[in-house]
Amino acid sequence: MRIHVDDDSCCGHGVCVGLCPQVFALTDDGYAEAVDAEIPTQWEAAVTEAIARCPEQAIQTH
Repeated sequence: MRIHVDDDSCCGHGVCVGLCPQVFALTDDGYAEAVDAEIPTQWEAAVTEAIARCPEQAIQTH
């Protein structure tokens, strides 16, 4: 699984970071980013939940 956080859509709610801090982090500006675009299999379920619960739908898979 590969993911991307859309900088233009993210409002910095941090839901993804709360659900999966192994994959997501907040930048110095307070917006989410993926620590690595390629997600290890062990974190896929948490990332899928983060995608579903993102208020801005800013996380995409590709």
